[in-house]
Amino acid sequence: MEGAGNILFSGVGGQGILLASEITAYSLLAAGYDAKKSEVHGMAQRGGSVTAQLRYGKKVYSPLIEPGQADIQVAFEMMEAVRYLPYLHKGSKVIVNTQKILPPAVATGQAEYPADVLDNLIEREIVVVPVNAFDLAREVGEVRTANVVMVGAMSPFLPVNPDVYEDIIRARVPEKFRDANLRAFEAGRRVSE
Repeated sequence: MEGAGNILFSGVGGQGILLASEITAYSLLAAGYDAKKSEVHGMAQRGGSVTAQLRYGKKVYSPLIEPGQADIQVAFEMMEAVRYLPYLHKGSKVIVNTQKILPPAVATGQAEYPADVLDNLIEREIVVVPVNAFDLAREVGEVRTANVVMVGAMSPFLPVNPDVYEDIIRARVPEKFRDANLRAFEAGRRVSE
């Protein structure tokens, strides 16, 4: 994965997936890679599934990832990690936020949230990096930075210097949230180093 890779971001609306994928794409571009990104956010405003697919390398012609080809999945919610298992392969890395966001069927009592989601992921032939992004974001003083905590946790697996991510965060995040996002990136990075 030194020169090319496929990254799948998955979660639900409102978790900042699009900003996380944007920071990652711009960081890869700044590091000299070609990068293409696609996103699907149909029912995002109603808590529906949101994904972004990002491919990078010397030359990339399409942002879309075929099933079984994602090298990294950044899952902002545990059930969303499971939903996209068909995109992973043996050895894929899954950076998963341990936060649970209850789907409508669970919230209304029609179904139960599985108790063993994280164990189910760990039992597979993939590398699982659990991240309590919400708590780390709270520790840096802004819970809305959980998405950047996840970028930080993913960053050691990409061929990009941490300074590049920090420069992109400074350029893309509004000034009043910049310092909190930089602290969130560092907190996430420490999880995976």
